[in-house]
Amino acid sequence: MKLQILDKEGKKAKEMETGLFSDVVRLDMIRKVVEAEKIWQPYGSKFRAGMDISASGNISKRRHVWKSDRGKGLSRVPRKVFSRRGTQFNWEAAIIPAARGGRRAHPPKNVVSLKKINQKELKKVLFSALSYVSDKDEVAKKYNSIDKISKEFPLVVSHDVLKLKSKEFLESLGKILGDLVEVGIQKSSVRAGIGKMRGRRHKVSSGLLLVVGSDEDKKVNGVEVVNTKDLIVSDLASNGARLVMFSEKAVRELEDYKEGKGSDEKGKKEKDKKSESVRKVKSAKMKSKNVKKKANKIKGKESKSREDKDE
Repeated sequence: MKLQILDKEGKKAKEMETGLFSDVVRLDMIRKVVEAEKIWQPYGSKFRAGMDISASGNISKRRHVWKSDRGKGLSRVPRKVFSRRGTQFNWEAAIIPAARGGRRAHPPKNVVSLKKINQKELKKVLFSALSYVSDKDEVAKKYNSIDKISKEFPLVVSHDVLKLKSKEFLESLGKILGDLVEVGIQKSSVRAGIGKMRGRRHKVSSGLLLVVGSDEDKKVNGVEVVNTKDLIVSDLASNGARLVMFSEKAVRELEDYKEGKGSDEKGKKEKDKKSESVRKVKSAKMKSKNVKKKANKIKGKESKSREDKDE
């Protein structure tokens, strides 16, 4: 697949050959990983809230016995005793959700069910998501204001575009995106409804995602910038194919990652170093143990010989 690398005027500067955006799009796997990447903050009620009370089990379940609620026109619920006069009790319902001060019926359980995704599967889904966002029709489905995209996808820009200052960069972005610039720049609006009072006053559209290389950086208002090392599936394909633009270096780094170069090789080298250091430590420990054993044997023989001489 040939990619056009665009300059700051939005024109083709050069071409590059890549197989990065040719993977099969697996929407089922993409949805699974996006769901697994969601960060949920666990919350819930206090443990045993509304149940730390000596009400349950105080009432006898038999008829015509002392401290029983049978045959007295009382509902059979857990009760606590406030006072009594002989066999007559001043009771009040407790613990159950219907009672005052009782526990909640179905409180949040303070448990987060995390989904585990294997590393090979995660890598496969990442490149499937890259193919997903490079499809013009899929990107057009995400945005209601877009009917058809005339630009060639994926959008790749040269390193010179990233060097521009914010004002010049936004002007260049307008030439590169064309009609898509209205969608590409993030827009903030005041939320309608009671959410304004609860810390969610403003809504911000997703806008353009700019993927840059590991040693590249860009800060500009209205555009989300992500490094290749921090890129996840949710950035690309959460709730549909997002409008994404790549730098030339980012494409090359993702190619190296796909082929197993770069970070994977570093990780293997680090693992090899660790295993080698562990092996050396273990061998040193074994040698010291063997030396101690030999020393103990020699001491045992010497002590035996001395005992024989004494006899």
